[in-house]
Amino acid sequence: MVNETAAPDSPLLRVKGLCKSFKTGGILGPQGRVIAAQDVSFDLRRGEAVALVGESGSGKSTVAKLLLRLEKPDAGEIHLDGREVLAAEPRNASLDYRGRVQMVFQDPFGSLNPVHNIAHHLIRPLLRHRRATSGDARQKALELLSIAGLEPAQDFINRHPYELSGGQRQRVAIARALAVEPDLLIADEPTSMLDVSIRMGVLQLLARLKTEQKLGILLITHDLASARYLADRVLVLFRGRIVEDGPTEEVIRDPQHPYTRALLACIADSEGPRGEAPVRPESDAPMAEGGCPFAPRCPDVMDVCLREDPAPLNVDGRNTRCHLYGEHAAQGQTSSGGTP
Repeated sequence: MVNETAAPDSPLLRVKGLCKSFKTGGILGPQGRVIAAQDVSFDLRRGEAVALVGESGSGKSTVAKLLLRLEKPDAGEIHLDGREVLAAEPRNASLDYRGRVQMVFQDPFGSLNPVHNIAHHLIRPLLRHRRATSGDARQKALELLSIAGLEPAQDFINRHPYELSGGQRQRVAIARALAVEPDLLIADEPTSMLDVSIRMGVLQLLARLKTEQKLGILLITHDLASARYLADRVLVLFRGRIVEDGPTEEVIRDPQHPYTRALLACIADSEGPRGEAPVRPESDAPMAEGGCPFAPRCPDVMDVCLREDPAPLNVDGRNTRCHLYGEHAAQGQTSSGGTP
């Protein structure tokens, strides 16, 4: 369901300055706030896959919940086909948005109801979103299973989730998301709970949907190897904000931010492991009172990193939030808190 008023070259999804924080502490303990998303901004076009990459706790899933309107942001804008979606809307407009933006959850075991068979999981959204009539809903469900790579579809439609493997369940979850004919698919760690031997099949399915159906995909992942296979662009998230973004191959070939380099160091490729991340683990890193949030863990930390929060810089056509590429780059003065 394309917005007829949107410009032909406009992005499918535009996120501007998205912010979200959560209160911490109990009734008797000290209270504070944890920043889960800070000034998150990016565009995503039809037929494009963008990977939001970061370690656990970086804010990836919070951003996904904000986009799905499962959480309300403190500030920021979300535009779908040029329309702001966070403004007050009638119920039918909200239902339209949820039909255009669908989620594939991390856990294929928990995202399907074990009581109902696969036909129920697919026919219900088809009818609710008026994508089929009661007369042709079953045939449409069979077609969705075939698109998701579960063939012959007739062998799967009457089964229950407990009769399927993890990979097959995730394909059912993808088929269910496709039932409402979405424009945007948010895939939250879609392969992390699957065996290594079947992860590639799910990624290949998502890549095919991106190409054949011009589906926009936001891949939430901690794994740059998965991002490299599927995504056209990568957004690297640390403590709720994007520290580097750019074309996937460029980011992986020549990472600019030290945090991106640390993530890449954890990837094992065909030549063997790249090595351990050259940063302090989160539990060992002291919390910085000011400056760059990554400074306590950074191997390239300079004095200015402890004093000033770096602004986003355009470096060779990519955005990087790091003092290594700013006016202080030539100083090369490392702090005594830096990692040798």
